[in-house]
Amino acid sequence: MPAPEASMSELPDEANAVAAPEAVAEPATPVRKRPRPGERRVQILQTLAAMLEQPGAERITTAALAAKLDVSEAALYRHFASKAQMFEGLIEFIESSVFTLVNQITEREPSGAAQAQKIVAMLLQFGEKNPGMTRVMVGDALVFEHERLITRMNQFFDRVESQLRQSLRAAAEAAGSATPTVDANALASALTALVVGRLQRYARSGFRRPPTEQLDLALQRLTA
Repeated sequence: MPAPEASMSELPDEANAVAAPEAVAEPATPVRKRPRPGERRVQILQTLAAMLEQPGAERITTAALAAKLDVSEAALYRHFASKAQMFEGLIEFIESSVFTLVNQITEREPSGAAQAQKIVAMLLQFGEKNPGMTRVMVGDALVFEHERLITRMNQFFDRVESQLRQSLRAAAEAAGSATPTVDANALASALTALVVGRLQRYARSGFRRPPTEQLDLALQRLTA
């Protein structure tokens, strides 16, 4: 399955180059272009995600983030009321991207078992393509942040597991299982644990161990 297209690093840069006049008497002093409405918010989130991609990165402060963007901390707070809101912006990107892809999978794939396999593969591909987001997904980047952020990511994986249960129950019923709900619940739990475990290993290995490593074989064994 192709890797998901969603990536913070691929969000559009809305700044347009300003053409220089054809003839200038003296070199003009460079003037920083004012970001368009909403553009600075995107830049802040892109930069935060990029900083999270650094293996072994310590807790990111607003001072460090502001320095990376070459703005004041006050400028950050004109766009986000707190650092927690910045992380919520990343979580919203994760939720929107992942569940848009989940919906596409369930709409296009009639087989419940295949749906589950593709959802797991998509989640791990998303994490592999977005290392900074992986640290948010597994909670490593949220340890010293507001507790509600960890709660929200836990709810994200609860929602993933719920979708896997739904897909796997349909698969169990189609296979004639006498206990489709029990079967689906057990396998959905195992697949969710696989996703979380592989994403954690990816983040804690300094992004050296890809979460999709030997994934096809693992999924075949688990969902056979």
